[in-house]
Amino acid sequence: RACWESRLGKKRNLHERATMQLRVYLAALLAFSAGGAAGAKKKEEDPKECEVCVEVLEGIDALLSKPERKNQAKIEDAISKFCGFKSGQAMAKKGTLTTKQTKMCYYFDPIKKSISQPFSLGLPMKKVCQRLKSANPEICEVKNVVQVKKETKIEDVSKLRVKQLKAILADRGVECDGCLEKADFVKKVMESSHMDL
Repeated sequence: RACWESRLGKKRNLHERATMQLRVYLAALLAFSAGGAAGAKKKEEDPKECEVCVEVLEGIDALLSKPERKNQAKIEDAISKFCGFKSGQAMAKKGTLTTKQTKMCYYFDPIKKSISQPFSLGLPMKKVCQRLKSANPEICEVKNVVQVKKETKIEDVSKLRVKQLKAILADRGVECDGCLEKADFVKKVMESSHMDL
């Protein structure tokens, strides 16, 4: 009987140890998965991500009737029509497309089939752009320049980043020779505020 009780005690110890290890493992697994979910929630989507791509796709969408939106060939023709492409050459009318939209059209021309397939399925424009981004990350890097109005105060302009200030000046066609400090770029932006963007 003593032998039997000692065997039973050993089995209980093994069972308790295995149960404890299982509980620790499950607790660690839950903590890890909760941390991953919290990290995923913290990552917010950039509202300006793929903004020019979405603009161009919305312009293309406006050229299509409802039944044409399901036809890939019609979508490809609409891309060419919107961008003004004829036989592989850009023929965009001056003033109809912004420089950023024209740049996007150059990205779209060789990948019309890649655009027309998800577009014909009725995916939202942003999702189409995100799909294209996986093959060509430059598509979502094209962003519109920050608009600065004539009545904008110097305090507001000085809040912009140097990269944004340079982009504003480049869009206006203004050279900033000798600009080394952020204050130099802010001053040049304010001086050229009479120019249209």
